[in-house]
Amino acid sequence: MEALSGTAERRPGWKDGRVTDRATDPVTRPATGPAAPPAPLDSATSAARAVRALVTAGVVDVVVAPGSRSAPLAYALAEAEAAGQVRLHVRIDERSGAFTALGLALGARRPAAVVTTSGTAVGELLPAVMEANHAAVPLVVVSADRPAELRGTGANQTTVQPHLFGVHVRAGVDIPAGEDPVRLVGEALRAAVGVPEQGVPSQAPGPVHLNLAFRDPLVPDGPARDLHTAPRPDASALPVRRNGAETAGTAGAPEAAGTRPGVAGAAGAAGMADVTGTAGTARTTTGTSRTDGSRTVVVAGHGAGELAAVFAAHLGLPLLAEPSSNARFGSSGIAPYRLLLEHLGPAITRVVTFGRPTLSRPVTALLARPDVEHALYLPEPVAWFEDGRRPESIIDTLSELLAFAGHGEDGWLRSWREAGAAAEAAIQSLLAAEDHLTGLHVADAVWEHTDGNLVLGSSNPIRDVDLVAATDWHPLEVFANRGLAGIDGTISTATGIALARGIPTRALMGDVTFLHDVGGLLLGSGEALPDLQIVVLNDGGGGIFGLLEHGAETTTERYGAAVERLFGTPHTVDLAALAAAHGVAFERVTTLDALDTAMERPITGRSIVEVRADRTTLRDLHARIRRVVADTIDR
Repeated sequence: MEALSGTAERRPGWKDGRVTDRATDPVTRPATGPAAPPAPLDSATSAARAVRALVTAGVVDVVVAPGSRSAPLAYALAEAEAAGQVRLHVRIDERSGAFTALGLALGARRPAAVVTTSGTAVGELLPAVMEANHAAVPLVVVSADRPAELRGTGANQTTVQPHLFGVHVRAGVDIPAGEDPVRLVGEALRAAVGVPEQGVPSQAPGPVHLNLAFRDPLVPDGPARDLHTAPRPDASALPVRRNGAETAGTAGAPEAAGTRPGVAGAAGAAGMADVTGTAGTARTTTGTSRTDGSRTVVVAGHGAGELAAVFAAHLGLPLLAEPSSNARFGSSGIAPYRLLLEHLGPAITRVVTFGRPTLSRPVTALLARPDVEHALYLPEPVAWFEDGRRPESIIDTLSELLAFAGHGEDGWLRSWREAGAAAEAAIQSLLAAEDHLTGLHVADAVWEHTDGNLVLGSSNPIRDVDLVAATDWHPLEVFANRGLAGIDGTISTATGIALARGIPTRALMGDVTFLHDVGGLLLGSGEALPDLQIVVLNDGGGGIFGLLEHGAETTTERYGAAVERLFGTPHTVDLAALAAAHGVAFERVTTLDALDTAMERPITGRSIVEVRADRTTLRDLHARIRRVVADTIDR
């Protein structure tokens, strides 16, 4: 990355021991010899050229937080927006702004930028940058900074910003004041989409950091120079990654396939057809040929894509698909798979994994079994593990993957489907007998009634969906911050996803997740409003810990009230008052009929639906579900 590193040495802006602030400042040139270096750019021109480079590279959405040192960028972006070249989204909280940009990049499948001033404002971006790193999202951080001569002097709002994000960015560029930023910005943007060299993918996409220093004056005297020569945003300017393939010219277009059981698989099926018939002859990376009659399962983790569903159906293999895999559909899908692994799992001999499994301890245990052969399909670089740190075979071609998996033996898929159907019926019967709403009721209703995009918060909500979401229906696209599986920034991420293409979006999250990012509800007057419904399962604290070791009777007996205080984090926040304070429509539902009605209502503008629940009964509920499923399967 040497080419991407600026320096803080003496540059053309230094002359006779002082700093030139304007591009028009005279520069002394020798009478003979080589030409003197170009005069330094003033802040307005430097910012305008940086914005032009972002636009040329395909950035359409930019989230801006107010600040003085970043003012040159703000003015240049305002002119770019007036010219129809970018869409600006203003947020006063940099942390929310960064997650909004993350959501915009996820929803539009193209780089999105967040602009901040100097100092602590830059540090607020770290959580979103970390998530973008592990989730391979091209988030572009543009931070303004003091010039080199003010660094290390105690100047107000000045810290060490270069390399602040360390290993979490694909490129970190420090651009000194007065230097033309165009080349470095362009190279960084190529690193953000994972093709920094000659158009050949060499790393996973991910965040980049552009640190631009500006000198006074920070307010331009006139229109920012060079800005209006920028081309309109061109979706073909950067490659767009989808399910292992690179395409051009579709960065801003909705997906035509891959979202619903009825239409998904068009592209994937074509790819499967190319290798049909090779399953008995192709070789795996370990050199072992495979034949039909396998007891293989397909695990579809986060980001697996529709190909996982097509692959499983093609070979007649059970599909164990997490909700955010976007593969949870089709004839091979097994909804309550994690409860069946205890009963049917011992018969498994091989596992094929697409994407990154993150939700289930039973799946983690399956992948760790020494008696099970395991292949991970990786057609392109990923950001979530280091080479040599995982034990499974890495396969990058479908022909090899088909050979490894083999067709399912007679009755293999049927046994899983029958057990899955019986378990689903048992779970639904148990839930129907409950006299109060639970997270599983909410998860079922949210999945069934969402025909736009769906965002799932971490902790219990996504796991509730994983347990009960049927495989005969699928939302348009399912998103979740599973790079690091944090609860932070979920409202802002969902807002960005909804704004990216204007698709009505529903977000399901717990109350702690909601409160953690309640600042994401704050949108300034005149800012674009998303069509976003936020469904909050409010059980007055952190419910997931009650299902873990912390909720075990031996733990609670030993530590007593400390468990509730430290892990349950109880609260009595009035969500209706929060909604009113932010001008967001609010509804509290207490019955299943009311919940279904709220879910069936068209999503227009912003709204919050609160569902109250009792987490003290949660551990018992899940224990009863495990027992009823076990009784059903063992009959």
